[in-house]
Amino acid sequence: MKITKKIFLGILTLSTSIFIWLTSTWGQGLVALPPPEDIPEEILRTQIIIDARSPLDGKPLNPAEYAELQEQLQISPPPKLSADVRQTIYLIRLRKALLQIFPFLDI
Repeated sequence: MKITKKIFLGILTLSTSIFIWLTSTWGQGLVALPPPEDIPEEILRTQIIIDARSPLDGKPLNPAEYAELQEQLQISPPPKLSADVRQTIYLIRLRKALLQIFPFLDI
């Protein structure tokens, strides 16, 4: 009687394992494929983009306006800081350098 229980449990375990394996791998082939309406990346790379958006405010631009904006962004004016702010930044950098050389200073 014990042998039949062991055989039954073995068959039950084996059949359950096979069932779980089959159900877990059933839909994996479908998941790996992209949807049919998706355009392949190779085709998207060859398309010319004729509409663009401004990186500043997100407004739609035509190609000429976008190229002009890119040129203006590359030729940016030097940042203007007040003398007080420049002096403060200089002192912070000097303090940081001194603390790296002399860590025991209390400044």
